[in-house]
This record gives sequence, C-alpha cells and structure tokens, in this order.
Amino acid sequence: MGLLGTLTETLKASTESPNRGDGTEESAGAYWCHDCDERLLDLDVEGEEAPSCPDCGDEMTFERSPGSTGCAC
Repeated sequence: MGLLGTLTETLKASTESPNRGDGTEESAGAYWCHDCDERLLDLDVEGEEAPSCPDCGDEMTFERSPGSTGCAC
C-alpha cells in the first residue's frame, strides 16, 4: 500500500465518522444518570422508554441524537 492508500484508510477511520467499528448494530447513544455517573448503552435497553438507574431508581437521560457523530460523552 502506498502513501495515498495509507492516507485514504486513515481518513476513513476518522473519529468524526458515525460508522466506526465492526459491530452489526449501530448505537444511537446512551442513557445516563448524572447523579450516579451510571451509563447504559441504548442497545442494552429493552423497549422505547427511558430506563431507571440501577443505583438510585431515577429515570435516566438519553444523550446524543441518532444523526450526531463522535463520542456520546
């Protein structure tokens, strides 16, 4: 692979891309409990309702819209 091929592959792996990883499902974000610093990936949550925090029981907040890129933190 030449320099051009290396640069192309590097740009494809940019952290700005929402299509990172080799998983079969894409996460749209995560649910957070800001009081407890507890995080649940949206793929790990059953149903459409926001889950309750496993530590305190309060409703968790969804962070990151489906169309956004980068980290959910």
